[in-house]
Amino acid sequence: MSSSRLRDPREVYPSPPFPKQPQRMPGLAHKMEPIPDHGEESYRGSGRLEGRKALKTGGDSGIGRAAAIAFAREGADVAISYLPEEEPDARQVIDLIEAEGRKAVALPGDVQEEAWCREMVEKAVSELGGLDILVVNAGRQQYREKIDDLSTEDFDRTMKTNLYALHWIAQAAVPHMTAGAAVITTASIQAYQPSPILLDYATTKAGIVAYTKALAKQLIEKGIRVNAVAPGPVWTVLQPSGGQPDEKVKNFGKDSDFGRPGQPAELAPVYVLLASKEASFINGEVYGVTGGKGVA
Repeated sequence: MSSSRLRDPREVYPSPPFPKQPQRMPGLAHKMEPIPDHGEESYRGSGRLEGRKALKTGGDSGIGRAAAIAFAREGADVAISYLPEEEPDARQVIDLIEAEGRKAVALPGDVQEEAWCREMVEKAVSELGGLDILVVNAGRQQYREKIDDLSTEDFDRTMKTNLYALHWIAQAAVPHMTAGAAVITTASIQAYQPSPILLDYATTKAGIVAYTKALAKQLIEKGIRVNAVAPGPVWTVLQPSGGQPDEKVKNFGKDSDFGRPGQPAELAPVYVLLASKEASFINGEVYGVTGGKGVA
């Protein structure tokens, strides 16, 4: 690439302030302003996942959507899970996967339910004809200012969505996976630098890091690699649908080294790497994509 085509990374995507845009959870990406970039127009594949079969939770929007698009453009068939309320966003992803000539499987349901998590895996395996990439990405984030505001119901729903579902899905998926397969989880900078208003969310993300590292040690005995991606501030619908107060959404990402939030498309290549054969010596790692904040 010649220097004339290089761009300052601080300026390639929008910077705050952003318009006020509250939504009801779980929210829809296409209603955001600016609309997040999931790589719909920008991601170009090169066959790195040709013939692979991937299941991705939270694949309707945000990081999950970006990774699903990238996987399809790299040659994989992709099943995505999402909440039924997210159907409009999910339908766009299904269309994008199919536009690449890949098989797309839609799996609407709630990962807070153990029975659905196990059924979802079986449906994905049946429809795809196997499974060799698992991305557990679906997450719940609802801010609460004080510990007194964090109800048992809130805490339970966040734990089930972010942590219990990871266990249920992995436990159901691993028997279908063989040597060379990959599991990728989505942690967060919150595991290392927790925000006081995200007490339950940060706790689950720290749990995901520990679970990932422990599972990696187990599954490498089967030739299956397990790694995590830990995003920093990324412009997804998780934020304006109760994940952050309105004022924080307005200035979201301002305190990163880039003065802006990351876009989902900027994380997709990391998921592709960890799923690909190029990552054959990478296991039990946490890849930070934090805008300069680090994961330590």
